[in-house]
Amino acid sequence: MKRRREKTGRRQGVQLVTLCISTAMVLVLLGLVVFSVQTSRNLSQWVKENLTVTVVLNDEVSVGDAKQFQQDLIHRPFSKEIHYISREQALKEQTEAMGSDPSEFLGMNPFPATLELQLHSDYANADSLVWIGEELRKNPKVTDVAYQVDLMDSVNRNLAKLNILLLVLAVLLTFISFSLINNTVRLSVYSRRFLIHTMKLVGASWGFIRRPFMKQGLLVGILAALIAIIVLGSGVYGLYYYEPGIQLIITWRELVITALAVLVFGLVITLTCSYISVNRFLRMPPGELYKI
Repeated sequence: MKRRREKTGRRQGVQLVTLCISTAMVLVLLGLVVFSVQTSRNLSQWVKENLTVTVVLNDEVSVGDAKQFQQDLIHRPFSKEIHYISREQALKEQTEAMGSDPSEFLGMNPFPATLELQLHSDYANADSLVWIGEELRKNPKVTDVAYQVDLMDSVNRNLAKLNILLLVLAVLLTFISFSLINNTVRLSVYSRRFLIHTMKLVGASWGFIRRPFMKQGLLVGILAALIAIIVLGSGVYGLYYYEPGIQLIITWRELVITALAVLVFGLVITLTCSYISVNRFLRMPPGELYKI
């Protein structure tokens, strides 16, 4: 009898470990989707705010007037950052880029002074760029306004498609993960179906019978979520190590939301699957227990 109990305990321990590992693998996939959705928003904002609107200034505009114009623009709601590029600095940068000085054979500096304007992400779209460009061109200090509207539209379209793809993937993974974890939990409950029937015969209530299985589901959900969080955290640490600049896109906010989502998913799925699986055997007639 003692040996049988030890064997049963070992079997249940193996089932618990298997359930934790399989659930953790599913939660890692779900966590990756949640993490991708969170970071895609930051990536979209980062890309939009790094697209530059070049404001070309008139040659007669002095440095002082250009600086004053820069200060006026920085207070506008669409402005995030503005950098003043003088004619001399523009010539120096182009000389380094081309390997030769254009002013030597032209006899003059061909590059105008410019203001490099970076917009807030809410204004980085085609409609906003049109009226911003029209408003800037009305200023007599400005000769032209240049921006890559096609690139901006392409970025917005691609990010919108990415968000839709991630949403569809999240729905599919949620359905698949529920099915996989439900089957695993059902197998764990299946091995103790006769114990459930015996407890019913001695008059135990359904809530009393469900309680140990729900506790096990709670334990599995927490352990699997912790395993998944550790795996995802290790991956993020590797990204930080090999690409420190990724911190501009991946912040603590995304990490906390992802960890909480994984924990909630783990608890909800395991508890729901445990409840459904136990109820299935509670409702089953005694004769059916031998046919499955």
